[in-house]
Amino acid sequence: MNIKRERDTSTSTHYRSDRISAVNGQYFFSTREGTLEGPFFTRADAEREVQRYIDRQVRAKELITTSYF
Repeated sequence: MNIKRERDTSTSTHYRSDRISAVNGQYFFSTREGTLEGPFFTRADAEREVQRYIDRQVRAKELITTSYF
C-alpha cells in the first residue's frame, strides 16, 4: 500500500499488521507510539478500544491545533 502520512516526507510502502495480541488469555494492542494497551478480556473488547484510542488521538490533535494560549 503506497501512502504518505502527514508527517512523512515522501510516499512509501506501509504494511498493515495485526496490532492485537493475546497473552495468557488476555488481549492487548500496540500503538505506533510504542505503547502496549490493555489487558482486555476479549478480542472484541480490544478491537473496540483500538477505535476509541484512535478517536482520542484525533480529538487531542484537533484540540492542540485549535487551542489558543
